[in-house]
Amino acid sequence: MIPKAIKEREAILSFLKTKTDRPVSLKEISAALRLPKHESRALKRILNSLINSGDIYKTRIGLYGPAESMNLINGSFQAHKDGFGFVIPDKSGEGDLFIPRRKTMGAMSGDRVIARVESPVKRDGAIIKILERGKKKMIGRLHQDKQSFYVEPKGRNFPFDIYISPGNKGGAKSGSLVVVEITTYPTPVRGPEGKVVKVLPEVDEPRMEIDMIVEERSLPRRFPAHVLKEAGEFPDTVHTRGRVDCRGLLTVTIDGEDAKDFDDAISISRGKDGFVLYVHIADVSHYVKWDSVLDLEARQRGTSVYFPGSVIPMLPERLSNNLCSLVPKKDRLTFTAELHINKSGTIMKKDFYPSVINSNERMTYTSVKKILTDREPAERKKYGYLLENFEMMEELYNILKKKKTSQGSLDFDLPEPDILLDIQGAPEAVIKAERYMSHMIIEEFMIAANEAVASHLESLGVPSIYRVHEKPDTSKLDELKPIFKALGYETKKSGGSVFRSILNKAKGTAEESMLNILLLRSLKQAKYSTDNVGHFGLASKSYTHFTSPIRRYPDLAVHRILKEVIGHKKLSENMRQYLNKNLPQIAAHSSQTERTAADAEREIVMAMKAWFMKDKVGNEYEGVVAGINSQGLKIQLKDFFVEGFLRVSSMTDDYYRFDEEKYRLIGRRGKKRFTLGDEISVRVERVDVEERDITFGLV
Repeated sequence: MIPKAIKEREAILSFLKTKTDRPVSLKEISAALRLPKHESRALKRILNSLINSGDIYKTRIGLYGPAESMNLINGSFQAHKDGFGFVIPDKSGEGDLFIPRRKTMGAMSGDRVIARVESPVKRDGAIIKILERGKKKMIGRLHQDKQSFYVEPKGRNFPFDIYISPGNKGGAKSGSLVVVEITTYPTPVRGPEGKVVKVLPEVDEPRMEIDMIVEERSLPRRFPAHVLKEAGEFPDTVHTRGRVDCRGLLTVTIDGEDAKDFDDAISISRGKDGFVLYVHIADVSHYVKWDSVLDLEARQRGTSVYFPGSVIPMLPERLSNNLCSLVPKKDRLTFTAELHINKSGTIMKKDFYPSVINSNERMTYTSVKKILTDREPAERKKYGYLLENFEMMEELYNILKKKKTSQGSLDFDLPEPDILLDIQGAPEAVIKAERYMSHMIIEEFMIAANEAVASHLESLGVPSIYRVHEKPDTSKLDELKPIFKALGYETKKSGGSVFRSILNKAKGTAEESMLNILLLRSLKQAKYSTDNVGHFGLASKSYTHFTSPIRRYPDLAVHRILKEVIGHKKLSENMRQYLNKNLPQIAAHSSQTERTAADAEREIVMAMKAWFMKDKVGNEYEGVVAGINSQGLKIQLKDFFVEGFLRVSSMTDDYYRFDEEKYRLIGRRGKKRFTLGDEISVRVERVDVEERDITFGLV
């Protein structure tokens, strides 16, 4: 049976969206749905729920209408340190909305909001309602101004000081580093207020920096006792009844050296006209059911968060590193995508089923590199019984990659930092993370499985979560064209072909990294959505996340949906209603937690770089110009994978100006020029660990 409340919720939405062309009153809704008078309180409760979720809006005179019909959009707000910001819409296909400072209504980064579109052409507007606050705590320094106190937040995108009444100082003194809980949020006419909930010690070691970032973003390190209790109730034994037995297949996991949660494994064989690829994914949905204690905790967390040397997992260790982890030589429950792929890279047949595997080997990217790329005799001998499989994987990867490239998939080759820690948890090296053929093989196979699952669910017409990446705004591309021209990359192409053209031409050049970053920033963020608008970056018409249910909640949700339609051939009406009600909120929340995790991970990497360079002030290094603007040069050091800024104000040998047309800095008197890729000698002038800034001077 469908719960009555869900029926009424759907009926109300249907009436407002399809049966009326204007905002309507409570009385009109009640009459249209023929609700008895005694149910008016229940009707108000459902309407308030729809208002809080952002599906409908209540006008100042008490009329109700669907948000989309009133020129309103729901989304998350991203603030700039100067006060303005952008609303990133929940609904796919809509561009970001610029919000001027005076029209933010006191919204902060991470808030879920409703905004009115005031200029569809310029894409600007005003926030009219804040649905949910994204931040409840902040870290900053307490200051005293005469008899009043305020906290200056550390965050660069928070343009407010937080007022603290004398009774809410929590024993903190002026100058103390504190955690402040926001008690009154900012409005257009009043700043925020708060109370000090914790006085922090001065950060004197890198590990404290990580703790501080985790504290500020309210990332939950510990699991509640009732969640751990439920995780501990599962038996260690694996029951294989009703599953396809894949234990006879040669199967391997391929991950990084430090990985502990192995959620994907690969088997491969020759098929009649090509290959049969088996992508086995940990069957987390066998243990974590809809709305269970474990499920609600995982849904709230949304994702695992990875830091140098540690992780805050989405699921308790009993599941993430034990029962669900595809460790070698042990039976494990999986969900398999069996893909029959021809020699042109086309999937000719696909099948999905619950399975059981027993992984033969826990391989690392480095080990597979030694086998396939370096062809090391010792490593090839050690895994001799798997050599044919690894070579088949490489062959299939090349076919899939060629097909993807021909379809227009974008290949951003952005180097990532690898922070190496000493035994005390301090950074002892910051190097460029190596990226091998083995990494790309696994990535390509996961993409193939994700596409196969997405297109299958879409063809069945069932509600699902998609991983979408919308096409870029042409206006943002137009802003970059002067830079392309200055660097000799003039192109007459438009749309996605501009990206592909520039990326191909820049391969191996000094400006490749900067152009990759510029192009990536001009793209919209990928996100989760129940509306499939395709994935621009992957040139995919239908894409989802299915391959990492241990560390991403949307993958777990997709597993359950796929399992439901396989087991029952179709969705029950109860389940369809449940998904229609819950998936939009799950998609929006998962997108938000993903952004929070990414921001935290990026902040910690910046902090580790600053700590690494802290004792190197005065040292001289060779670097490369990696970015240019009117304020100075971004310098990438050669010895370490660390960047810093060389300001024009510290370049005392001349007055330098930014030549926008040719994208370079040029001295007014001596005509000395700095362009992208130039080698340069710099001295470390200043390292601000608190602000995570590294400043260089010219040698």
